[in-house]
Amino acid sequence: MEEIRLRQLENERKIIGPRGFLCENTKGRQREEAECSVRTAFQRDRDRIIHCNAFRRLKHKTQVFLSPDSDHYRTRLTHTLEVAQIARTIAVGLALNEDLTEAIALGHDLGHTPFGHAGERALNAVLPEGFRHYEQSLRVVDQLENEGRGLNLTYEVRDGIVCHTRGKEADTLEGRIVKLADRIAYLNHDIDDAIRGGVLSEGNIPADVRKTLGESKSARINTLVISAIENTDTEVMLAPQVQSAFDILHEFMFDRVYTNPICKGEESKAIAMLQQMFAFFTEHPDELPNEYISIAWREGAQRAACDYIAGMTDGYALKTYTDYFIPTGWSK
Repeated sequence: MEEIRLRQLENERKIIGPRGFLCENTKGRQREEAECSVRTAFQRDRDRIIHCNAFRRLKHKTQVFLSPDSDHYRTRLTHTLEVAQIARTIAVGLALNEDLTEAIALGHDLGHTPFGHAGERALNAVLPEGFRHYEQSLRVVDQLENEGRGLNLTYEVRDGIVCHTRGKEADTLEGRIVKLADRIAYLNHDIDDAIRGGVLSEGNIPADVRKTLGESKSARINTLVISAIENTDTEVMLAPQVQSAFDILHEFMFDRVYTNPICKGEESKAIAMLQQMFAFFTEHPDELPNEYISIAWREGAQRAACDYIAGMTDGYALKTYTDYFIPTGWSK
């Protein structure tokens, strides 16, 4: 069976170009372990992410619209899948490692809070060292999953996950294209959801942006993906006019959607709710599930409360808050 994995490694040498990262060159895992006889290390990382609890919970976490009634709005899981699809397309165009790209994309938001970035702001305001979802994503795969043992992913996947938003750029080009794919995905699917919610229409998008990027979601994504493939060398680049239009679109979405009271009117309630739970579990760590009580012993009650709340889905956060803070009717 070992020949199957070796054959795939040989195929990588033939398919992946000079800018791509070969799996055989990985810096390895935090803990050594035997290789899989069938899958490469990056394929194994991808599978571990797909099968982990945090990945499944993404289907019930807000993307932009908090707890929408319709089933057609994006969740954090569908966002993740769209990022993976866009990133893989760019990786193919640039002859990069598709498996590494996909693993990073699928794991990049595992640490995201309930209620989208409102939850992130809530925890960032109360945790002394601050809270950033990309750092929490790394914490999930390193420490929280698999009953505290983590997923023991390769260095390159872990690096891509923690570098997908701000700060240091990923060491691999695969990690850097996931960062671009994340932005391409959320801006375009958030436009789609905002149109569905009656917040804006295609005609509201600045004319210069529509002229440069396209008149529809699929056209915009195609323009951005093709531009990335055509202009990327050792660094991820878009054509100057495409980059300018993309930046204008980003500003437009912040003005019209991401700070729009119609979209964000309930966020203050979500923030207050999560912060109240954080205060409660910090004061009463014995009320945490057992795995988080262990974290409280090792790293303090605030860290444990943060890990517990960050891992909640929207619905579970509402249920937990109701159980602890909303009176129930008396019964004999």
